[in-house]
Amino acid sequence: MSIIVDRFNKIKSNINSNVNIIAVSKTFTYDHIKPLVDFGHIHFGENKVQEAENKWVKVKSLNNPPIQLHMIGKLQSNKAKKAVQIFDYIHSLDSEKLANALSKYEKQLNKNIKYFIQVNIGQETQKSGVDPGSVDEFYTYVTNKLNLNVIGLMAIPPADGNEDKYFKYLYEANASLELKDLSMGMSADYEKALNHKATFLRLGSSIFGNRK
Repeated sequence: MSIIVDRFNKIKSNINSNVNIIAVSKTFTYDHIKPLVDFGHIHFGENKVQEAENKWVKVKSLNNPPIQLHMIGKLQSNKAKKAVQIFDYIHSLDSEKLANALSKYEKQLNKNIKYFIQVNIGQETQKSGVDPGSVDEFYTYVTNKLNLNVIGLMAIPPADGNEDKYFKYLYEANASLELKDLSMGMSADYEKALNHKATFLRLGSSIFGNRK
């Protein structure tokens, strides 16, 4: 068994079966990721549209069970059409402009993507996301006006040692919208995210090793 599959199994053995692990494969070559694909894992995450296209389009067309590809990085509205073509989940829905573009291309391409609204939970200027105070209004717009399939909220908490506080807030905001999925927790903090009912973890280095 490869070291990647071994690391994956160790993490998987310590979490509930209703939690999905997104293996964040950004920057890694397909050859590096392949042992986990061959093992049967289906959820993979990328943060650039072009890299995802180059790496996954052919694999997705051949794989059974089908790969579920997650866009976890900042998405520009001019890349929305390609993103709708390639991805099954988008975790970075963060503006009306992007939402309008995604809605337009969903109709054109007859696709139905699953979305997470990204919340800028620490109100950090360097991070994307909807302001915490605007989440309800934004959710209403993208679901009622645009009919996007929003399944939960997503956030990357500030690296200030207060992850529990931010995860608790996001869980409560998610529950108030009666959404069942919650995208939070990365390699360094996923155990804390699990304490606050995360259902999708975004794990890269803990599975694939450190990026170069």
